[in-house]
Amino acid sequence: MQVRHATALTSDEYVSQKAWRTATLERCPLHPRGGCGFARHTPYARVEPAGMQVSRYYCPTGHRTFSLLPDCLASRLSSTLAEVEQVVVAAEAAPSLEQAAVQLRPDIETQGGVRWLRRRLRPVRVALLAIATLLPAALGGDGVPTLTAVQVMLGDRPALVRLRDLAGAQLRSLPPPLGLGPRTVPRRSRRAAFQHETGADPPRGRR
Repeated sequence: MQVRHATALTSDEYVSQKAWRTATLERCPLHPRGGCGFARHTPYARVEPAGMQVSRYYCPTGHRTFSLLPDCLASRLSSTLAEVEQVVVAAEAAPSLEQAAVQLRPDIETQGGVRWLRRRLRPVRVALLAIATLLPAALGGDGVPTLTAVQVMLGDRPALVRLRDLAGAQLRSLPPPLGLGPRTVPRRSRRAAFQHETGADPPRGRR
């Protein structure tokens, strides 16, 4: 399970200072009164940025590991929140997703680039909608803004990092890469799970 590690450090600063060594979780989220053997566990390495590690704790009673995800990192995505933000803002400025994909991922085919882009764009839009609904004052109270507008609204720090701080207790309800909740599932995928196979209906009594 991922737990937020509130920090103002950038990813480069986090790596250079080896800040995962001082990231602490005072009590077990499952057993706040203690007695479960809660203890620090071996940190794990992230693919990006190079040298990044994430502090972990383990609850032997609950058989659960807790990762202290710093605010600079994207959740369930090998990237930083600042990098995700750059991608989303570039997509908002582009005439189409296809053109944005060609610009951002010239190393792969356009359709692959569009899928890569949607994996970042869709959940950020869902998170903005949720924050605008749950905490309207945080985003100006005028509907759901673009991430570009949120940048202007919130100032110098990366907007997604600021939004993670503002969301606070709501993070479990927000999808990654911003929140710590489950991934969003496209509607088409949910419908496909209940779709029967093509072809004629089977004979009576053999369904």
